[in-house]
Amino acid sequence: QVQLVESGGGLVQAGGSLRLSCAASGRTFTRYVLGWFRQAPGKEREFVAAISWSGGGTYYADSVKGRFTISRDNAKNTVYLQMNSLKPEDTAVYYCAADTVYLRLVDGMNVDSWGQGTQVTVSS
Repeated sequence: QVQLVESGGGLVQAGGSLRLSCAASGRTFTRYVLGWFRQAPGKEREFVAAISWSGGGTYYADSVKGRFTISRDNAKNTVYLQMNSLKPEDTAVYYCAADTVYLRLVDGMNVDSWGQGTQVTVSS
């Protein structure tokens, strides 16, 4: 497993931008597929984006496609989520996740590692 710590959440107006970061500990960072999930109040946790170990492959939920960009810096053991054109419905706690199996991470079940979450609030 890797340990994950998110940062970068906050309060932003609709139409604004935020960049989330997730720092990972562990020497096997490049073995892991990384992703972001979110959970809004009263709703189930949902998949947002994932990125392959090399960074060459990305996958997004339809709700964020074209607005959010996931990237990773393997030299810094960090994954990012750039969020543009934010909407009030993007308000949620955002979680970083890591797994060695791409489909298992996207599915969100039995994922190897989760971060503690960071709050993103978008005001209208």
